[in-house]
Amino acid sequence: MQALWMIWGSFFFATMAVGIKIASNDFNLFELVFYRGVVSVVFMALVMRARGTPLRTPVPMMHAWRSFIGVLSLGAWFYAIAHLPLATAMTLNYMSGVWVAAFIVGGALLYGQAQRQGSLMATVLLGFVGVVMMLRPTLDQNQLFAGLIGLLSGLGAALAYMQVTALGKIGEPEGRTVFYFSLGSALVGLVGIAFTGLTPWTAVRWQSTIWLIPIGVLGALGQWCMTRAYSRGSTLLVANLQYSGIVFGAFYSLVLFGDQIPLLGWAGMGVIVASGLLATMLRTRTLPNTPAEEH
Repeated sequence: MQALWMIWGSFFFATMAVGIKIASNDFNLFELVFYRGVVSVVFMALVMRARGTPLRTPVPMMHAWRSFIGVLSLGAWFYAIAHLPLATAMTLNYMSGVWVAAFIVGGALLYGQAQRQGSLMATVLLGFVGVVMMLRPTLDQNQLFAGLIGLLSGLGAALAYMQVTALGKIGEPEGRTVFYFSLGSALVGLVGIAFTGLTPWTAVRWQSTIWLIPIGVLGALGQWCMTRAYSRGSTLLVANLQYSGIVFGAFYSLVLFGDQIPLLGWAGMGVIVASGLLATMLRTRTLPNTPAEEH
């Protein structure tokens, strides 16, 4: 099933997050965005050349909008991470799945097809409940503005995912979509560095430096899998399976960083896995003959 590409994408993103956590000890956020973008651009250019996929696109404005809203969402998420507890920032960003479901169900209501989407919508909401159980977000009164920015990061991510779906429906290759998003990330990171400055290489530890290339490659692979999932799979199912990234991240935290997962967190992990399995079964049983384009 094409939607399972989202699980692979979540795995790559979670692994990339390990590298970001380590590299962030020496590089600022704009540097990480820039290096990730540059490495991803080079990696995707090589992949596209090997596959014979041209860089020229007939829909440059669609790619420009996808890159703009995607990078804006990424910047909003970074701001939320800097000003909110990590659990809260991640929860607000992972509301993108709920936003996607809201957009899809709203469209279904508009066209009188809501009965085909309601059960999948419920699994997306169930998965988000599992995310909240795992991350247990908190928000103080003086963090309301940052909370709003974090909420907008999830909304922006949802809009970017919907644009990825639109690009897939018109036949744009996944590699080309990832390439232009990576290019946009690199440019935004470069502009940010112009204001924040560049960390001297003499002040950077080798443990951080060796992660720069893997971060870019893993980010490109994650974007590629996510793009393929949203382009070819059921949008609601993919939005649900996106929550698997929280599970991968929790295991990395447990094994590599010694973080402890409370009982409620394990229960939330079980809810996320159960919601993904339930969504997969519902998609298979209730919409077995629906083409991937009919989201």
